[in-house]
Amino acid sequence: MDDTTTTDTTATGPGADTGPAPIVSPFAPAAPAAVPADGGKAVPLKVSDAALEQVMSILAAEDDPDSLGLRIEVTGSKGAEYAYDLSFEERALAEPEDLVYNQGELVVMIPIDSVDPLWGATLDLPSASGQGGLVIRNPNRPDPMSAYDVNLSGTVSERINQLLEQSINPALASHGGFAKLERIVEDTKAVVTMGGGCQGCAVSAMTLRDGIQKSILEHIPEITEVLDATDHAAGENPFYTDA
Repeated sequence: MDDTTTTDTTATGPGADTGPAPIVSPFAPAAPAAVPADGGKAVPLKVSDAALEQVMSILAAEDDPDSLGLRIEVTGSKGAEYAYDLSFEERALAEPEDLVYNQGELVVMIPIDSVDPLWGATLDLPSASGQGGLVIRNPNRPDPMSAYDVNLSGTVSERINQLLEQSINPALASHGGFAKLERIVEDTKAVVTMGGGCQGCAVSAMTLRDGIQKSILEHIPEITEVLDATDHAAGENPFYTDA
């Protein structure tokens, strides 16, 4: 799987829903002044020159373009990628905690909850010639386990198995896969195997890192590392073997 999320979306008038969207920041005052994005200041989302030209041309058609900014918010997820909403909004209506900054002459407004999911992303034009709209190229992915509530008790092994049953495997089942706890090593390492659609999958390492490992480390404090013992190559070169 490509490590870049590409989502079509086109900005329109004030308050308009145009697909994937905005994020906020703690740097804007009550009547937020834009924070310059030059001078080496890091910003969560950048706007490519080509996308900036298109957005500015759309903005120029608005009734009062000088009062508007482009609000970009993460609204949820669609499968393995984030969903967004882009819209032109009154700059004066930005929340105090919104992150407000400039990309060229464009004022970008990002809600605080969307800053982390958008960090490192770029608003750009589609790579396919003739395709309209805008895309957000985002290296980040939502946590596939976040939609599941879990209730854990017992030993470390029992809690990991409960977590697998209640949260991890229901998420993996949508891809025809599952995970199984094999053993605990050195009291702090959980050795798991993946089966079904996850065994031999080209993105299994990402599934382990972004899904299984993240969830186990978050819910089981005794565990500091999750190891994959799956024989992804039908008996050759498993990711982990006992020494």
